[in-house]
Amino acid sequence: MLPLVLFVILMVLFLANLPIALAIGMASLTALWLHGDLPLMMVIQRLYAGVDSFPLMAVPLFMCAGALMEAGGISRRVVQLAESLVGWLPGGLAAVAIVSAMFFAGISGSAAADTAAVGTILIPSMIQRGYDKGFAAAVQAAGGSIGVVIPPSIPMIIFGFLTGASIGKLFAAGILPGILIGLSLIVVATALSRSHRYSTVVRFSLRHFLRSLWDAKWALGAPVVILGGILTGVFTATESAAAATFYALFVGLCIHRELTWKALPNLFIRSAVTASLVLFIIATASIFSWFMAIEGIPARLAQGLLSLTTHPTALLILINVVLLIAGTFVETTASLILLVPVILPLVPALGIDLTQLGAIVVVNLAIGMLTPPLGICLVVSCTIAQCRLETVVARIMPFLLALLVDLALISFWPPLTLWVPSLLHP
Repeated sequence: MLPLVLFVILMVLFLANLPIALAIGMASLTALWLHGDLPLMMVIQRLYAGVDSFPLMAVPLFMCAGALMEAGGISRRVVQLAESLVGWLPGGLAAVAIVSAMFFAGISGSAAADTAAVGTILIPSMIQRGYDKGFAAAVQAAGGSIGVVIPPSIPMIIFGFLTGASIGKLFAAGILPGILIGLSLIVVATALSRSHRYSTVVRFSLRHFLRSLWDAKWALGAPVVILGGILTGVFTATESAAAATFYALFVGLCIHRELTWKALPNLFIRSAVTASLVLFIIATASIFSWFMAIEGIPARLAQGLLSLTTHPTALLILINVVLLIAGTFVETTASLILLVPVILPLVPALGIDLTQLGAIVVVNLAIGMLTPPLGICLVVSCTIAQCRLETVVARIMPFLLALLVDLALISFWPPLTLWVPSLLHP
């Protein structure tokens, strides 16, 4: 009875539009109180234990690094490089938006940060060149969703924290899926741009590309520091995040000189506030997960899914459907913490590698960032483009269809996620 009460309260609080962390925390606290045999002092202990983790330190550090790189001129140089690379395509700015998001994904680890950093530059540019506002916002939102697939990825860090999977392998598993998603989105954006007769930005010039590449060399050094350190085993994910923060600070202050000492306090405060929201969700969700474990809810839910089907393919399709629905209504971090304990017992029945499962879960939740009512990338893009959410929803559908095809390939073709990790970690 208590598990049912817990989920009913949680759904009611979600529908009441209460902040995610408070909804999870209040539902868990109510369930513990109704249980009666558990001391409420455990709430404080679980809040602390939920975030007392060395791997989770990477979350605020990557967010700080992303903010420093955006303010230090790195995102602008990334956009210029992308323009020289794909600006010659029909509707060149749409392709530039997606390629820029792919480059910036290798820096920030956050879809919202990716969308905001590139969107503040490119959405106004697209609108100024005659692009429909809804289309411009949809393109940027779709591109921004890659921010949690291409490493470093904050959701993959959280998945590794929850399951014990190697974060280095999870990061490696996101490389090819991220490239696949980026290319498919470019194909869709180019086809739509051609049908709307949006113009190209520039003609391709090798000289212009090489000049942009040289100008962006320090910007491209950031993914080398982050990914190179993790994938070669020199850094852990947390150490890599710290190195990326110092790298961004050095480049912004000493190389590009677009970052000032005066601006640093505000940047640090903004990064801390953003990171605290994510960590607060993790802390309150840890109470929820602890209570679920006590009541044996994950095992019972897993058995419920297995009672529907034991066929690996059908079971994986069912898990994808559950994740897609959850990503539509629940914030990414909360979805991970609530659903991963349920999915984890199903791994033997699925017969897939834990690394591949991590990639599948993250791509599902990335798609959720493009679906209303809680699609964070859509909200950020709409805010920048100053247009209504329903305007963008109609434009996002072709991109969602492409992402669903990509998800099917990632789910049912293991080499797409496991080949790169096997090269780096044989």
